[in-house]
Amino acid sequence: MASTIIPTIKFLSQPTSLAWVEQAIAHLDTILLDHSHCERKAAGAALNLMFRYPSSSHLVRQLTKIAQEELEHFEQVNQWLERREIPLAPLNAPPYGAKLKAQIRHNEPQRLLDSLLVCALIEARSHERLGLLAQYCPEPELGAFYRGLMASEARHYGIYWVLASRYCDRQEVEQRLEELANLESEILVTLHPEPRIHS
Repeated sequence: MASTIIPTIKFLSQPTSLAWVEQAIAHLDTILLDHSHCERKAAGAALNLMFRYPSSSHLVRQLTKIAQEELEHFEQVNQWLERREIPLAPLNAPPYGAKLKAQIRHNEPQRLLDSLLVCALIEARSHERLGLLAQYCPEPELGAFYRGLMASEARHYGIYWVLASRYCDRQEVEQRLEELANLESEILVTLHPEPRIHS
């Protein structure tokens, strides 16, 4: 694995390190548990945006679909936890999500733009890392499960980007995405000591 080159996913400024892949594969049960939390949080993020911008009907329709799909994935991951007799327990969160959300500006329309782009980056990183788990997982059935989730993660980050481009100036979207993408990659430069999907 040491010589493997990991391709960069669209929107991400840097690919995941091989150190993360090795850490994740060595702790698949913890990664599964964290994945459950990630799907729940992703559904919550979509719902929070719906509540914050209820008059944006197109946004609400798109985010309703995402929230529903994230909850379906949450249930699917929880079924894997049950099969492996892993209790649905809390985990300490890595700094990734909090550091990204701290970049969201408070005034509109910048708040909407940043919120959508942060969600897009998180989904893009999820897409990349689920693909790596699918590729390197030593358990074929679990690897196939991860592979089956990749398309929806890609669709989700695309929807968030399209929404940002619909409601905000396209040039500003691209400039802000580059800024946030660079920061997102910087957060992941130091591998978190505890295995997580975003660590």
